[in-house]
Amino acid sequence: MQNNIFFIVLWLLCVVATITAAVLAPRWEPGRYLGRAAVSVLFVLGGALVHVINLARGEDYAGFADSAHFGWVTDAWRAVVPPNHVLLIGLLIAFETTAGVLVALGERWTRLGYAAVIAFHLLLWLFGWFVTVYVLIMLPPLVLLLRTETRLSRDRLQAGPVR
Repeated sequence: MQNNIFFIVLWLLCVVATITAAVLAPRWEPGRYLGRAAVSVLFVLGGALVHVINLARGEDYAGFADSAHFGWVTDAWRAVVPPNHVLLIGLLIAFETTAGVLVALGERWTRLGYAAVIAFHLLLWLFGWFVTVYVLIMLPPLVLLLRTETRLSRDRLQAGPVR
């Protein structure tokens, strides 16, 4: 139970920090770094590490899609994921770790990482109302953070080399 509370608090802090960073980042450079850190921690610790712990505890993820908006999502999930949960959740762990690390790296890697995180969220909404609300809260700040990183990169390119 203590692990659950830790990860819930971590998740909430990352969500609040991401939203805050999205508001601050366009006009305050440390806001960009806050966004990178929050999203990276969310994906590496709040995502990948949670799945590592769940796999180590024997979780097979059979019930994850029970609240999905569409029956075909639940049916497909139950048919594919539980029988192959170690491989598929292992791939999810690799994806979340990679996306989180990319966001932290800066420059084009950050933009690629944000694109991966946004794509992940665009699929996540299928898994129920709680997740849909989370996605609706997270997508705007993630898009704003990506937009800020893209705009700053474009501005640097247009400015040319510093002499």
